[in-house]
Amino acid sequence: MSEAPSARRSSGELEAQVLVALWAAEHPLTPQDVQAALGTGLARTTVATILARLHEKGTVERTRAGRAYAYVPTVQDPAGLAARRMRTELERGSDRSTVLARFVSDLSDEDERMLRDLLGDRAGGTSGSPGAPGAPGAPGSRVPVDTPASDAPDGSAGAPRTTGATGTDRSAPGGGPR
Repeated sequence: MSEAPSARRSSGELEAQVLVALWAAEHPLTPQDVQAALGTGLARTTVATILARLHEKGTVERTRAGRAYAYVPTVQDPAGLAARRMRTELERGSDRSTVLARFVSDLSDEDERMLRDLLGDRAGGTSGSPGAPGAPGAPGSRVPVDTPASDAPDGSAGAPRTTGATGTDRSAPGGGPR
């Protein structure tokens, strides 16, 4: 009788392991180098496929190293990878303003403050910065969001509403959740 099949890896698990190996390296790695660094018994062709997919996503760069390629990560760490993924999703949307407004409206109060602090630092902390008191989008202010027809409860297209940092619909009676 055959053994039970091994549990399937979660999506992105191998890519994450390959990136960890690349981050730990002090020089570009070939698929064979990555395979040795992982020590997991993966076939070299599997490692090469993972690296090719990471290259297609822009997560690694490659240069010729003999007959193979040598790879280096284009992001420094897991936080950089998460930021790249967020930026990629933003760029997929046709209406960046709505995507950003929805993202911000779903942030916790703490994350919203942190984002405003980061944006204030980037803008030099001027009074016209997004986090300035009274400025549109300042903590406690309302963020207008157009609701597409598919999201609007009454089916109206583009019905304006306002949301806070916790995702509460502040224009609904009683300020209920969206």
